Amino acid sequence: MQMHARLVAAVLALLPAVPALSQGGADEAAIWSAVEQQWRAEKRGETKWVEDMLTGDFVGWPKSAPAPRNKTSTRLWSEFDSRNSELLEYELYPQSIVVHGDVAVVHYLYTVATKPRDGDLSRRNGRYTDVLVRDDGQWKFLAWHGGDDPD
Repeated sequence: MQMHARLVAAVLALLPAVPALSQGGADEAAIWSAVEQQWRAEKRGETKWVEDMLTGDFVGWPKSAPAPRNKTSTRLWSEFDSRNSELLEYELYPQSIVVHGDVAVVHYLYTVATKPRDGDLSRRNGRYTDVLVRDDGQWKFLAWHGGDDPD
């Protein structure tokens, strides 16, 4: 009976930590969901995600760009890409998510299969680091950097 009482006391002592742990897990799940939502929108050829998922002061620097892109530039190139090529398939490999209050940093790898409208299928691997912020309860992209790995 004494062993049972100690076990119950130990479990009860841990309970205050459970909400903090589960909240971190909920944030991480919501953050990763935002990353996946952006990729799904790209695969469907949508461009509205730029308005919905990027902060007004967003700046991202894909490896393929000579300089960082703001939200307007990101919209322009997203629309161009959706008119001229198709994202046929992708797979994401999350590496880490760090959450500090309303800011998150996500590192992940990817594999994509794309096909230009007038070209051959291309399969590539790459990596991204995304910075997201909580904005009115929704995780939005503030910045990112990454792109295809060299062959």
